[in-house]
Amino acid sequence: MFIWIFFAVTGFKILLMPAYYSTDFEVHRNWMAITHNLPLSKWYYENSSEWTLDYPPFFGYFEWILSQFGNVVDPQMIKIENVNYNSTKTVIYQRSTVIASDIVYAMGVRMSLRALNYNYGTRFNLGSTLLLANVGLLLVDHIHFQYNGFLCGILLISMSLALKRRFLLSALFFTILINMKHIFLYVAPVFCVFYLKFYCWESKKPLISFLKLVLVGLSIFSISFGPFYQHIPQILSRLFPFKRGLMHANWAPNFWALYNTADKLIAILKGKSDFSGKWTSGLVQNYSHDMLPSVTPFVTVVLTVTFMIPCLVKLLFFTSPRNCYRDFIRSVVVCTLTSFMFGWHVHEKAILIVIIPLSLLTLLDYLDAKCGFILWFAGHWSLHPLLFKPDLLLIKYPLLFAFQFGCFEAMRTMYSHFKLNIFENLYIFACIPLILYQEVLQYYIYNLSEKLPFLPLLLTSLYCSVGILYFYINFYIIFLRGKSCNRQSQTKEKETKSAIAVSKNKQKQKSKKTKVQ
Repeated sequence: MFIWIFFAVTGFKILLMPAYYSTDFEVHRNWMAITHNLPLSKWYYENSSEWTLDYPPFFGYFEWILSQFGNVVDPQMIKIENVNYNSTKTVIYQRSTVIASDIVYAMGVRMSLRALNYNYGTRFNLGSTLLLANVGLLLVDHIHFQYNGFLCGILLISMSLALKRRFLLSALFFTILINMKHIFLYVAPVFCVFYLKFYCWESKKPLISFLKLVLVGLSIFSISFGPFYQHIPQILSRLFPFKRGLMHANWAPNFWALYNTADKLIAILKGKSDFSGKWTSGLVQNYSHDMLPSVTPFVTVVLTVTFMIPCLVKLLFFTSPRNCYRDFIRSVVVCTLTSFMFGWHVHEKAILIVIIPLSLLTLLDYLDAKCGFILWFAGHWSLHPLLFKPDLLLIKYPLLFAFQFGCFEAMRTMYSHFKLNIFENLYIFACIPLILYQEVLQYYIYNLSEKLPFLPLLLTSLYCSVGILYFYINFYIIFLRGKSCNRQSQTKEKETKSAIAVSKNKQKQKSKKTKVQ
C-alpha cells in the first residue's frame, strides 16, 4: 500500500509542474550556477545576485551535484549572469529534482513508521497518507519551490534510527542534516539529551560512548567545513544574518506577530501612529517598536533557550524507557515550535519541521491527535499567502480543505471519540470571513487593496498565531504532565488478545475431539 500511495502523490506532483513558482526558483538556479562555475573559496563571497548562497556547505555540495546534470539538460541554466533564466527545460529539470529528492522523504516516512512498530494495517496506511500527501510540502516545495521534503526526510531517518537505538548512525544523519540546513539546530538539544540519556548513561563505558558521538559529529563537520576553514567567518555571516530584522516580510505566525500587533494597536489608541508605513510595508527590515520595548537577537535567544529548558529537563530526568518513544517525538515538536515562536527572523515555512514530527505523534495517542489538529490547520493555513497569484485560488484552498478534512476523518478512524470543542470549531470556521475579506471585500471597500495592500497578510498571521499559540500552550502542558490517552488502542489490543485466546481455545477443543474420536 505504501508504494501505491507514494506513486499517487508523485503523479500529483508532476501535474503541478506548470504551476507558479516563487523567487526561490531563481535562488536555487543561482546556487547551482555559483557552485558549478566558482571554486569553493568563492562560493560564499559571490554577490552579483541578491540571492547569495546562505545554506551550510553540504547543501552547496548538493547544488553542485544538481548542476552537473543541469549542465547536460540546459547549459544556460548554470550561467551566473543568466538572472531569472526559466526555460522550459530548466523548469522541468528543477521541478524534477524536488520530486526525485522526495524519495529520501519517503524513506524517512517508512522508516519512522516502522520504528514505531506500525509495520502494516490501518495506522501504517493512515500515517503514510498523512505524511506523504502533506499539503504543506505540496504547496511549499512543488508550487512555491523548495526542498523541505528532502530535508525533513533526513530528519525522519535520524529520528527513526534513534528510536531503534542505533545512536551513532542517527547522530551521523542528524549532523549531515545540520550541515544541509542550519535551521535544524533548533532540534539539536533534543537529540543531544536523548543520546546522553539513552546511549551514554546506559552504556557500560559512558565516556567512550560520549567520545564516539563527538567523533561522529566532528567528522561530518570536518568534511563539510574543512575545505572552507579560511572562510568560516564569512560563512557564519551568511548563515546568521541578524541585520535582516525581527520579522520576515510575511510575518510568521508566532509570538512576535502578536507582540508587534499589540505595539501598533497601543500606539494607535494613544494617537501616536496609524495603519500606514512599516505596519503593512511587507518589507524585510529592522525597526524599533513604537510603544513596547524593542527586541534584539539576544532577547530572542534567551527566550528560546528559557522555554526549551523545561522540555529538556523532562526528557533527561523524567522520561522512562517505556515512554521514550512518545517523549522523544514530543520533545522534538516542543523544541522546534519554541524556536519558531520566539526565534529571530523566522520564516513561516519553518512550521513544516514542527508539523511533520507531530504527524507521527497523532498515531500514538489521542491527546496528541486532538491537540495537533489545530496546529495542522493553523500551520498549513499560514502557508497559503505564499501562493498569492489569483490563478492559484482553485488549487490552494481545495488542497487545504481537502487535507484538513482527510486529517479529521483519519483521526475519527483512529479514535472513534475524536471531536473538537466549541472554541476549536469556532476558530476553524473563522477562516471563512477571513477568506471573504482577503479574496473579495478588500478590493471593493474604499480601495483597501491600494491603501493597505499587506493587511490581508497581517490578518492571516494574527489568525494563525492564535491557533499555534493555543496548540503550543496545551501541548506543552500535556508533555510536562506526561499525559496520555490511548485507552482506545489499549482496548483494541485487549480485544485482539481475547480473540486470539478464544481461537486458541477452540483449536484445543477441536484437537481434543479429534483425539477422542
